[in-house]
Amino acid sequence: MVFKSIFPYTLETIAAYEVMSKATVEQYLNNSAKAFKHWRRTTFAQRSALMERVADILIARRDEYAALITNEMGKVLKESKAEVEKCAACCRYYAANAEAFLKDIPQPSDAANSYVTFEPTGAILAIMPWNFPFWQVFRFAAPYIMAGNVALLKHAPNVCGTALAIERIFTEAGFPEGVFQTLIIDTDVVEDIINHDIVQGITLTGSELAGSSVGALAGKAIKKSVLELGGSDAVIVLEDADMQKAAQVATMSRMQNAGQSCIAAKRFITVGKAGDAFAHAVQQEISQLKQGDPFNAATTTGPMARADLAAKLDQQFRTSITKGAHLVTGGHVSGCNFTPALLTNVQEGMPAFDEEIFGPVASIIQASTEAQAIQLANDSRYGLAAAVWSADIQKAEALAKEVEAGAVFINALVKSDTRYPFGGIKKSGYGRELSYFGIHEFMNIKTIYIGS
Repeated sequence: MVFKSIFPYTLETIAAYEVMSKATVEQYLNNSAKAFKHWRRTTFAQRSALMERVADILIARRDEYAALITNEMGKVLKESKAEVEKCAACCRYYAANAEAFLKDIPQPSDAANSYVTFEPTGAILAIMPWNFPFWQVFRFAAPYIMAGNVALLKHAPNVCGTALAIERIFTEAGFPEGVFQTLIIDTDVVEDIINHDIVQGITLTGSELAGSSVGALAGKAIKKSVLELGGSDAVIVLEDADMQKAAQVATMSRMQNAGQSCIAAKRFITVGKAGDAFAHAVQQEISQLKQGDPFNAATTTGPMARADLAAKLDQQFRTSITKGAHLVTGGHVSGCNFTPALLTNVQEGMPAFDEEIFGPVASIIQASTEAQAIQLANDSRYGLAAAVWSADIQKAEALAKEVEAGAVFINALVKSDTRYPFGGIKKSGYGRELSYFGIHEFMNIKTIYIGS
């Protein structure tokens, strides 16, 4: 079997990659086992020096890696460069903080001494998506490797070039063989890898369906998993909000990466008189966007990553219109290219409300009261992140605590940040990545008790 990398804007095949044999996969697993025996005993200073070197390589070759991202999944080049820079910052963050995050914690008790210590557990299998092909990898690899674990990456088939480039970065930085490895494999061998003794945890970012399947396999093998799945994030706009700024930030959130982000603003919920003013402001913002060649500096919105994804989005979009949503602008599809669109009068029962819309389509939903806005925001199977816009910060904070989500941003762009825990509730998954909390997910949280 061969995986192909296809430039989404032109649908030109740019590379092909042979899928690994089961024997090769077994060898990689053995490499992980050997590496872990040594790597777990290295000092934080040793790990930190190597992780800093990874960051240096990322910055030195930013343009090269950004071009690779854009070629394989279509992100505009400016966004690809920012993604590589974000990965470097993540590496430096954990190089600087991992030791403090994993420091022993004294526990007062009846013992002469007692404390909690954190120990690495083994290889962590990461099943990663194509939408942020560098960032998704580094946000698991930097903390887990700094913690003393080793990493196995199964990336999305359309970004194999990216996956192999990341492996080469760790090798060039001086990490021992087996600490970070990329597996070019299809889904049919994932269960065998999960069942392998060296694999002690599974982290997946992807669809609800993929999460359900992998979570079940991990549970059957009695292994921990972290799942970051879909989102249908709500942006609640109150009547006293700064409409222009709210519209600008919400549109940016919705349209960046051609709308292909788990935490992109997807459902814009306006309260009372905010509706018309906000809708007009969003329409103005969208009218300034330019969909096209992602290597063109004038382009703001590149193609979607694959033609089948654009076709699915078009079906959700057209069905919502058939059910009563009003098309204000956009929505033209050609291959992977989908022009940024705005729908108003979106209601429950439409795909634009009920489902994750993974592409450049903004949906405006009208609420008559703040209580109804919260009800509409929470009336979703997902709970990844949300935003509240209001001049009254105290009121916005109170509303934020009512929203069912892993994070709520007030008067700001919803984003992932290495310093904050990232993850969702409900069908958006479980567990946390990043920050202090993320590095502990695949550690043995171990009690040491010393009797008198």
